[in-house]
Amino acid sequence: MTLNKLFKLVEESREFAKDLLVNMISLPTVNPPGENYLEFCGLFKEVLNNIGLKTEIKRVPDEFVKKHLSKESWNYPRYIVVAKLGEGRPILHFNGHYDVVPPGTGWKKTDPFKPRVIGDLIYGRGATDMKGGLTSIVTAVKAIIESNIELNGCLEISATPDEETGGETGVGYMVENELVSPDYAIIAEPSGIDNIYFGHKGAVWLKVTIYGKQAHGSTPWLGINAFEKTAKVVNYLVKELKPKLSKKVSKYETIDPRGRTATINIGGVVSGGAKINIVPGEVWFTIDRRIIPEEEIDEAINEIKTVLEKAKREDSEIEYKIDVLGKLKPCITPIDSKIIKALSNSIKKTLKRPAKLTMCIGGLDMRYFVKKGVETVTYGPGEVSVAHMADEYVRIDSLIAVSKVYASTILNVLK
Repeated sequence: MTLNKLFKLVEESREFAKDLLVNMISLPTVNPPGENYLEFCGLFKEVLNNIGLKTEIKRVPDEFVKKHLSKESWNYPRYIVVAKLGEGRPILHFNGHYDVVPPGTGWKKTDPFKPRVIGDLIYGRGATDMKGGLTSIVTAVKAIIESNIELNGCLEISATPDEETGGETGVGYMVENELVSPDYAIIAEPSGIDNIYFGHKGAVWLKVTIYGKQAHGSTPWLGINAFEKTAKVVNYLVKELKPKLSKKVSKYETIDPRGRTATINIGGVVSGGAKINIVPGEVWFTIDRRIIPEEEIDEAINEIKTVLEKAKREDSEIEYKIDVLGKLKPCITPIDSKIIKALSNSIKKTLKRPAKLTMCIGGLDMRYFVKKGVETVTYGPGEVSVAHMADEYVRIDSLIAVSKVYASTILNVLK
């Protein structure tokens, strides 16, 4: 079968793709806490069964969920959908997460979970991030099955939860417990239809607590103002560390060139004090430190500790504690890997232009596959700029274009 005939089958599934995405968006799989997960997995399994895949739903053990997620999510079970076509090696795996962030405010085009189609655009929470990617996967595999092409190896699909809260209870659990063990993996996160993410930056999340001494607001000389000490510490971080980080530039390209540097975001969450007429005895704030692949996470933490110690030497009343809230290692798949070559070739054939190869400046679930030695890339439909925003949307043309690229890549790897 020629690619043109395969692409025709994808085009003929345009209404199927549109209806599938509308139905998936209509199930508000909001995380946290993890709503409607089983309902979504039931819908997704039915769709995969109907197009000819062997499909299972796996439940993540409750004790594992409690170990990795906050209490607000403990009463919401986690489920993973795994589907297969064919047998043997190599195994090409397509993954997408089905959880979405809360809708927030500011929606004007539609209710976040009552998707609306306007021309080429489908609006709704999760349209881009990333139920659109799941739609492109299913549409591509549907065309492969309808073409009666005999594959040399196995094609897998997974739909996983909790990417929006770190992925440990989704892809992390699936890979570590060998529910799947592929040779190659494609994560369908929005990347831009001609762009491949071959890796991503890492991160470390910290909580810094500054201690003072509480006193009555009318007698501040009897206390130590933790807020004032916090202001000193933050000033040191801004003046001492931020300029140093701006000079740490990765050798890997990013879509926005500014994303190549190591960064720090101070005060994403800030809390402290008890009452307007009380000298605050404790203040804490968060730090989001983004790590380039050339760095180590422990090195980044020590840099922050060094600055805080300098501030303490200048002001002996400063007392602090650092808690590590989370770590995310950067990961890279070599440019000369088979999956990157196969996907790049498919983009060129399908879109008639060369693929871009960049590092994602955020974190992705691909790190779990890479850790296990799986050649992994991230490539999918959607507008990165509208993910998590009000009036999130995806272009139907992008869904179809990416489906064609996926279908071509399947042939490149498994034919």
